[in-house]
Amino acid sequence: MCSAVHKTRYVLCPHCDLLTTLPVLKDGQKGICPRCKNTLMSRWDNPRLQPVVFAISALIMLVLANLFPFVNMKVSGLGNQISLPVIPQVMVVDHFSFLAFLFLLFVQVIPTLCMASIILLCLQVHMSFRTRAFLAKTLFALRAWGMAEIFLAGVLVSFVKLMAYGDIGVGLSFLPFCLFCILQQRAFQCIDRRWLWDNIMPMDSPVTSFKIGTSGLSQNIRACPCCTLILPAGQPVCPRCRTRGRPRRRHSLQWTMALLITSLLLYIPANILPIMITEGLGSRLNSTIIAGVILLWDDGSYPVALVIFIASIMVPVLKMIALCWLCWETKGKGKADSERMHTIYEMVEFVGRWSMIDVFVIAVLSGLVRMGQLMSIRPGIGVVLFAMVVMITMVAAHTFDPRLLWDRVEKNMQKESSVD
Repeated sequence: MCSAVHKTRYVLCPHCDLLTTLPVLKDGQKGICPRCKNTLMSRWDNPRLQPVVFAISALIMLVLANLFPFVNMKVSGLGNQISLPVIPQVMVVDHFSFLAFLFLLFVQVIPTLCMASIILLCLQVHMSFRTRAFLAKTLFALRAWGMAEIFLAGVLVSFVKLMAYGDIGVGLSFLPFCLFCILQQRAFQCIDRRWLWDNIMPMDSPVTSFKIGTSGLSQNIRACPCCTLILPAGQPVCPRCRTRGRPRRRHSLQWTMALLITSLLLYIPANILPIMITEGLGSRLNSTIIAGVILLWDDGSYPVALVIFIASIMVPVLKMIALCWLCWETKGKGKADSERMHTIYEMVEFVGRWSMIDVFVIAVLSGLVRMGQLMSIRPGIGVVLFAMVVMITMVAAHTFDPRLLWDRVEKNMQKESSVD
């Protein structure tokens, strides 16, 4: 293990750009930015062994979850059961290959790649530096796009919806998949970005002069967005991970607003067009997002109706409003309350991906409810548009540079000091 991991080091917070120092951390402790409270580094007992154990266990559970039936349903003597591989197959048959691709990507492929990357990097398998750097970049870039736990929540919501129609049961794969969701989250928790890069390639910062308690921008330095190495602001390429970067993300506000406008244009038809089509006994019912919430509420499923309403209606709308507000504040149009705005930014980053729960609910329903003339459920075009809204708003939150919120504080302090 690299001894540099244990030394007190300079750190530039990726959220507020404050230069601070990391003390020696004991097992179970974490270093927090004194200004924005962002976690800068976590220290775990056996930081190499723990992630490997959890990642291997998670992959074993995922394999088991794909081998056996996942959930089953019985209606009027007719029964049907599905396994995880069947869900995308059904969506392809219904000509919704895009949804099948999203399901495979977010629920199966990305979590698998992340767990495999953790195993290879922590076990220090003999690979070229370029390969190890690629795996590390892939791990931290994709971890927010793994949505296995959101799919599991969607399964539980679909159970409540289907209880009114018949008997719902779980198969042998259900418990392994639940364990997979828990284990992969634990593996992510045990991986620290700074520790991992120090083990891939230990490297001292080329910067020699530091001023603790001030921003990196004011010192003409920046942190690599990938490996966190502190660099001169004018150095475009990190010498360790070869990632290109700038002191601030280029055209951050322009990209964020462009993506927000695009998501708004898609969100309107996503709420008007049907997201689910139910056919049974010669009748056909097209359901929109709000119609599904109303139906659940009328059926007495108040908690589930609230979950769907919050995740599918409130969260996307509030997320778009919040990002617009953040851009407005960053441009200096509002009150300079950086702490409050940073809290809003962290909430936007955390809750945005959970809007995919309605997409996964429809994926489960369309795969399970296949009872011939008695009842069948298919996705509607609205669910494709809604999935695009969720993904675009996630990208919009990523393109927004939270350090811009704190630049205003520095500018105001400089103005006050010059006046004095």
